[in-house]
Amino acid sequence: MKFVHIADVHLDRPFVNLSDKDSLGDIKRLEQRNIFKKVIEYIKENNIPYLFISGDLYEHEYIKRTTIEYINKLFSEIPETKIYITPGNHDPYLKNSFYNKFIWNNNVKIFNSIFEKIENKDVDIYGYGFDDFYCKDCNIENLKIENKDKINILILHATLDGANVEEKQYNSISKKTLEEKGFDYVALGHIHKTNFNKGERIVYPGSLTSLGFDELGDHGMIVGEITKEIFEIQKINIEQSEFKEIKIDVSDILSNEELIEKINELDIRNNEYIKVILEGKRNFEINIYDLYKLIFNNRIIKIKDETKLSINLEELANETTLKGLFIKEILLKMNDKNISEEEKEKLEKAVEIGLEALN
Repeated sequence: MKFVHIADVHLDRPFVNLSDKDSLGDIKRLEQRNIFKKVIEYIKENNIPYLFISGDLYEHEYIKRTTIEYINKLFSEIPETKIYITPGNHDPYLKNSFYNKFIWNNNVKIFNSIFEKIENKDVDIYGYGFDDFYCKDCNIENLKIENKDKINILILHATLDGANVEEKQYNSISKKTLEEKGFDYVALGHIHKTNFNKGERIVYPGSLTSLGFDELGDHGMIVGEITKEIFEIQKINIEQSEFKEIKIDVSDILSNEELIEKINELDIRNNEYIKVILEGKRNFEINIYDLYKLIFNNRIIKIKDETKLSINLEELANETTLKGLFIKEILLKMNDKNISEEEKEKLEKAVEIGLEALN
């Protein structure tokens, strides 16, 4: 049996940071639709009989009916493909959700919060979906494969080996437990980075398209073929745009004006969303908000200041001047073992402002 496995599409996501930049939020949402359409076109062109969507297909809080109708229309274009959806924490199977109240095409099966097995000629499909924004236990321990002579697939939105309290709220499951169940393939969703490996049978495809700067790299879908003799999967990248980080060393830059010029000269493509990271030793006070006002490329979404002061504070602290006394007082606070990094950064900024006022 051949299949396509996707997850974490997050259609109609608000993209708050992008929305601040003209119409980039709207552009990204249209791009999400386009990429989802590409998946359907691939299935159509390659006669793929199964599509697995492992949760977070859309954003429950923001999804529009027109988007649901768009999804369903695309599903109607592949009537011979059986589509299995397991709702996740962003699109749970609630009473008022579109999963529950919308009339979906006949080729669509949406699982709820009770494990269910769907029998097909060549494969048995097991699935479970969230019925709330959290899921602490899906009762995986009691799930058993009924016919081991067939191909058996499990579709889930879950966290593998959740280590902390937050992770355990999103259907934390032991990977060892899953392996012991003996499924031929486990189609997971929830983690936005893929764990793709040609021999791996418990797979996160990652988010279909990058949703932010914490999701750098390729994104797309898993395409596979499984029989009792064959196990082949591949990752196909269908990303249209890219979230990208660019680092700028400010050590040799002497003014805000020079820094702004350097940022404005960056070679940025139209399909890139850029995060600029400033690093090195700074020779002047950097005001991020002032930089935003003077940068003309709206593809620069975020600027992060990771620079350090180039001033020798120890040397300044030895001066018998008001400036020296000021620095000595700041150093006492900065050398406190209990101080946080955030507080240290604030003190560094206070040094800059204070020295400028004392000059």
